[in-house]
Amino acid sequence: MSPLNAQEVTKVDHPQSTTEQTEQGFIQEWSVIRDDPKSSNYGKIQESVRLVFKALVCCLGTVLFFEIPVYPMANGPPVTFPLVLLVLLLGGIFFTARLSFINIRMFCHAVEIIRGRFDKSEDEGEVSHFQALTSALSATVGLGNIAGVAAAIAMGGPGAVFWMWVAAFLGMSMKFASCSMAQYYRRVKLDGSILGGPMVYLEDGIKDRFPRLSSLGVVLGKLYAIFTVFAALGGGNIFQGNQTFRIISGQIDVPAEEAWVVGAIMAILVGMVIIGGIRRIGEVTGRLVPAMCAFYCFLCIAIIVCNIDRLGSTLSSILADAFNLDSGFGALIGIAILQGTRRASFSNEAGFGTAAIAHAAAKTSEPFREGIVAMIEPFIDTIVVCTMTALSILVTESHFDPVTCLPYAEGVSNEKGVELTAAAFSTLGVWAPKFLCIAVFVFAYSTMVSWCYYGERAIEYLLGERGIKPYQCAYVICVVIGPMLSFSTVIDFSDMMLFSMAFPNILGLIMLSGTISRGSRDYVRRLRSGEMKNSIS
Repeated sequence: MSPLNAQEVTKVDHPQSTTEQTEQGFIQEWSVIRDDPKSSNYGKIQESVRLVFKALVCCLGTVLFFEIPVYPMANGPPVTFPLVLLVLLLGGIFFTARLSFINIRMFCHAVEIIRGRFDKSEDEGEVSHFQALTSALSATVGLGNIAGVAAAIAMGGPGAVFWMWVAAFLGMSMKFASCSMAQYYRRVKLDGSILGGPMVYLEDGIKDRFPRLSSLGVVLGKLYAIFTVFAALGGGNIFQGNQTFRIISGQIDVPAEEAWVVGAIMAILVGMVIIGGIRRIGEVTGRLVPAMCAFYCFLCIAIIVCNIDRLGSTLSSILADAFNLDSGFGALIGIAILQGTRRASFSNEAGFGTAAIAHAAAKTSEPFREGIVAMIEPFIDTIVVCTMTALSILVTESHFDPVTCLPYAEGVSNEKGVELTAAAFSTLGVWAPKFLCIAVFVFAYSTMVSWCYYGERAIEYLLGERGIKPYQCAYVICVVIGPMLSFSTVIDFSDMMLFSMAFPNILGLIMLSGTISRGSRDYVRRLRSGEMKNSIS
């Protein structure tokens, strides 16, 4: 772990500047771009888009990533931690304890459900348990597992991986809670299609449990839907296209000024699928996600096996660095824990409620059964796939600067993402990064189509079906824009949009925790008493 002090930690993630400085810097940079005689018109347009987007992120960051002091420092300002991450961590601890570690007790039962042992064709819904799972996984198993993990290691050291595991373990309980409520309060339309997710259970659930607070439920539902639309455009769209272009350009040397071409190709492919709705998305992701996860993990295992002599020391470094106090307790909190929980939350989206939108459409008559299916997602996404990425990078020492043989310097590490994973894959041979390029493209593509569905349901909740087509057009345009932007700006914007969803969702779930607890206990009781019969028995 690089010995950054508390002040440096804050600078790495969220540079602070006054409004006046921001305005002056924007005007100066705009003038430079406009008057640059060497830049083509395409280049000026792309640089202008980058600049406007960067300014927007800077303004939003001061609000959505409000920092609170968590550890005082003798010399300098205290270590700060984003409030939203504390909400996610405390929410995970609350539901894990409230539900008596259901993420451990029902793990094997979740596997049985996914295998189809409890599927019934007559159940109301649009997709099977497995298709709902793969649709949700296609949105979570993506570039967060490849670029996000690399960024966490670059900025937080090997110890960040341990805190990713902790966040994933706690996140399993939150996934159970949100997806159970999505099924419990979903709305079935006349044509059999489903509208469900946090925006629905926040409104209907709070109205049901606390009639006097029904207006609060409406506000939380609307707020969540708005955040979902922007999160779909950010983490579910722009981030994916940005990292796809970075690895493609690294393999076939695409000029930066032609970034929009890669975005345009992806936009066409995304548009071809999203017009088919959740049934079409479920069919595509049901084939793509399992195959690509297996393929990607196979390559990672090959890297690990080739460096098996370093595996023991790598695992030791993860555990030792997770509690490393050499740089001070403040640096531990500010770097390893912050980056680990931040990247794990970005990757598996536990607490954000996004997966609940897909799981609401599953065919089942048991709402809490779908919650048990959903809680497997953080395990697959973070504890399996993210760990494969992390070990591949660490055993090959790709997280070190090849020039200095030390961790990347501040500022440089902030721009490191998929390149570190590509460097790890290159140790297998010059051909391996090209296969990684294919995996990145497929992961990004499947994430984009699933997140478009999430945004569609949020728009439908806010504006009705008339808002879906304009939203789809805006979504496809953002696919084109994504490759043009800088990685640090994109990942900050994506984080802000995603993490903002946690506030209304976790608050609402805590208010509904009594219903969740009673429903889960009743489900487990009936399962163990033999009242439930699977489709095979």
